Amino acid sequence: MAVIKANSEDIKLLARLMRAEAEGEGELGMLMVGNVGVNRVRGNCLDFRNIRTIPQMVYQRPGGFEATTKGYFYQRAREKEIRLAERAVNGERQHPATNALWFFRPTGQCPSTWWNQAHSGRFKSHCFYAPSGSDCPGVY
Repeated sequence: MAVIKANSEDIKLLARLMRAEAEGEGELGMLMVGNVGVNRVRGNCLDFRNIRTIPQMVYQRPGGFEATTKGYFYQRAREKEIRLAERAVNGERQHPATNALWFFRPTGQCPSTWWNQAHSGRFKSHCFYAPSGSDCPGVY
């Protein structure tokens, strides 16, 4: 059962984002990007207050995703990524993105905090950061 509202076009949009942000990280990496996106919609906290839909989350400015400024993001969603997006919307979560609201790809090691948020772990090239439960109970 979906943990956020999403129609088929929302799922395709999330799938495109997941591919554009993390295709090189494989299916698990793409699913983690989906986790972060879903958490931003669920959380209604911090930088994502009043972000209630997938399109609002994907195109948020400032604070959105860099991939939306690249042409690759605008290619049609593929079935593989659509299935991954459906899994994320249905609540499947993977550590270290379980409660994360942010991720980025550093040139070296992951900093212990990023924008005052705790490092929750690294997957391949991406570092993930989660808020505290008191700052954002909606992602816990």
